[in-house]
Amino acid sequence: MLNKKTALKFIFAAFVFVTSCKCSNEDNEKKQPDENTTPEAMVDFNGELKVLALNMWHEGTAVNGGFDAIADIILQTEADIVMLCETANYNETIFSNRIKDKMKALGVAYYTFHSAKSSTILSKYPIVSKPAIGTTSLTKCIVKLDESKQLAVYGAHLDYTHYACYLPRGYDGITWKKLPEPITNINEILQQNLDSGRDEAIEIFVNDAAEEQKKGNMVLLAGDFNEPSHLDWTETTKDLYDHNGTVVPWHNSVTLQESGYLDAYRVKYPDPVTHPGFTWAAFNTDVQLSKLVWTPEADDRDRIDFIYFNQDARLTLNDVIIVGPSGCIVNGQGKEDTSLQDKFLLPQGKWPTDHKGVLATFKIE
Repeated sequence: MLNKKTALKFIFAAFVFVTSCKCSNEDNEKKQPDENTTPEAMVDFNGELKVLALNMWHEGTAVNGGFDAIADIILQTEADIVMLCETANYNETIFSNRIKDKMKALGVAYYTFHSAKSSTILSKYPIVSKPAIGTTSLTKCIVKLDESKQLAVYGAHLDYTHYACYLPRGYDGITWKKLPEPITNINEILQQNLDSGRDEAIEIFVNDAAEEQKKGNMVLLAGDFNEPSHLDWTETTKDLYDHNGTVVPWHNSVTLQESGYLDAYRVKYPDPVTHPGFTWAAFNTDVQLSKLVWTPEADDRDRIDFIYFNQDARLTLNDVIIVGPSGCIVNGQGKEDTSLQDKFLLPQGKWPTDHKGVLATFKIE
């Protein structure tokens, strides 16, 4: 952990921009076989792009039949680009190969590539390069939609430690243990948040993606950020979901907004009261409740899985929806909240994970 944070000024009114680390792992990548699919995956781009972000909970291994369930939900969403978190390549297998082959057996061909990092990217359109990026929290590739349009696609699985949104809920974000009382001091909350590695990864993304935009590429960033959004911890929600009166300018959502990136769910549904869009923790009836509970005496519902896109005249959000079961974990129990207005694509079969996914549909001109 870098010891570069010392103080918060004006509750995060200023940002430190540093030059992106260019430590290349190209030598390691060259040792890996090219796992790109064959050209049979090629489809003609029709102007619409569906993007799915899903934390798959250790490649689906935490749920009996989870791997097949991951494939089923990809099939159900009809996603063109898929960002899957928590790739570990268990048992000396290459997960990207296994999911590619599974989808092909189900009748849908994807391009992909082997990544030793924690995210897998699938694309129905050709992956023309997979540039190195100086953090294991991100996986990057360039997707070619047609002769004139390319996307720089970043799959994110950010540091899960220093989960500071637990502090106002009365739990420690490092030890996960119950605190004597909730911590509602904003400086203290933000300091623990900054002690994670998440902001370093986002700084690298912002700098790297700026270069891609200079090349004329559109940019997508999606995955599990392990951090809420400042668009959700507002004056209107400060007395909801055990926020305990706090209004928190969470660093990475602020950084991305200030850098010109749009949060797809909040573009479509700007009101966090009527449409909280919770993606954590999903009430998964296919696993034991105890595996889903981290704060048994608190309401820790949050939106920590995101799809971001850069402001580009060619790129328009048409729709976005939550994918997964509608229930959440609240105070150690599964709960359905029928007062909320979020829309869901409910799984037709087993759900493979403790997160919910996000599915966005874009129009690209």
